[in-house]
Amino acid sequence: MRFASFEELLRHFAQTTPEAPALCFEAHGEKQTRSFAAFYGDVCARAAVLEKKSFTCLGVLCDGSFACVTEIFAAVKAGKQLVLLNEDCTPEQLAAADADALWGDAELTEELSPALTGGVTDGRGKLLFFTSGTTAKNKAVVLTEQSLCSSAFNGGALLPLKNDDVLLCMLPLDHVFGFVCGLLWGLSCGACVALGRGPRHYFDDCTFFAPTALSAVPLLLGFLLQKNLLGSTLRLVLIGAGDCPQAIPGALKAKGVRVSFGYGLTETSSGVALSLGDDPYAMTVCPDDEITLDADGEILIKADTCMMQGYYKDKTATAAVLQNGVLRTGDLGAFDAQGLLHIRGRKKEILVLRDGTKIFLPEYEAALQPLLPGRDFAVTEQSGAPVLMIFGEESERETLTRALEGHMRTLPRGQQLKTIRFVNSPLPRTATGKIKRWSIQQKEEAT
Repeated sequence: MRFASFEELLRHFAQTTPEAPALCFEAHGEKQTRSFAAFYGDVCARAAVLEKKSFTCLGVLCDGSFACVTEIFAAVKAGKQLVLLNEDCTPEQLAAADADALWGDAELTEELSPALTGGVTDGRGKLLFFTSGTTAKNKAVVLTEQSLCSSAFNGGALLPLKNDDVLLCMLPLDHVFGFVCGLLWGLSCGACVALGRGPRHYFDDCTFFAPTALSAVPLLLGFLLQKNLLGSTLRLVLIGAGDCPQAIPGALKAKGVRVSFGYGLTETSSGVALSLGDDPYAMTVCPDDEITLDADGEILIKADTCMMQGYYKDKTATAAVLQNGVLRTGDLGAFDAQGLLHIRGRKKEILVLRDGTKIFLPEYEAALQPLLPGRDFAVTEQSGAPVLMIFGEESERETLTRALEGHMRTLPRGQQLKTIRFVNSPLPRTATGKIKRWSIQQKEEAT
């Protein structure tokens, strides 16, 4: 069912299935549930308090808790603009979003409070999410409760949950994939959403909540599979927000779990295509979305109900990617004979060598992965040639060179690694585990 607002969603289920569990969470060491009727009452009561507050834009330091979810829905109902943040947010992000109030960890809010501004005048219904920043600096994307609800409708239309399902949300709510596919997807289907307890409980959340469905990024799924932490109740996994090695869907299917892969962007309020068949990489376009391919294979998206309003206070950046309602994604794709979408990579993750040869870096890195098991590395560019950046010690150079030399001999000379550069700290990644390639390259150019 399509909803125009968070309040309409909660009110509908509060009236039609009032005693059905909306949220499940830990409180005082025990599992607690909150029905749709009770949760809607919580939101309304908190909104009545927030309506009397003078602030206009609330920065929420998302911790995934029941109180956090309640605050988000209540603040939107109270007409406040929201910016969703994580514990690593910067004063610059806070100031850029015009936040004049903060909710969250007391110590962090005190630290960030000097960055609060004078607020906004037209923020009703707006939620700001920062992009992942894999190939450029983070930008604040202006979404609305209506666009987010429409995105949840799209997902539920292709991949419906039942009212007796339990969707485990282990994803950060400040990331649009986590917010829509970890929270709104479940609520909009009338299912129960179990609020994960954070990284410290990755080892026991599946046992504690007994989910039937899970939305997760490949990095997290790889960990859960390696440690055999997925419970016997699980029947569906939605994978998104990153390149997914084929071994992960294969391992899930071997456990009898249905696998769906989702493709979407912050700018489109999350997913625009989902895989529904046996091939997790062959995706059906969502009902509200229209996808075409440019001459070079770039994915172009028209999504009137789910599209961002723009990058916050940045008309130039908005105009560069959003033209006549069509978003230039920077992603490369192709349609198969059945009209299903396959993602091929990102234009900005293609290294163009001096001879014009192009290297798709994620594919290049995937070939190195078996040779560097468990290592934190990425491939970047230096003087038109590929360079391996790896977290480790200089003393390992000879060992790593031997490990790679066989594979390097299979590549044309121009595509072989120019050198190995060691870094003394883990490589920068987004909240969903993707390499911040632009950040690595920026540091490399500065040295």
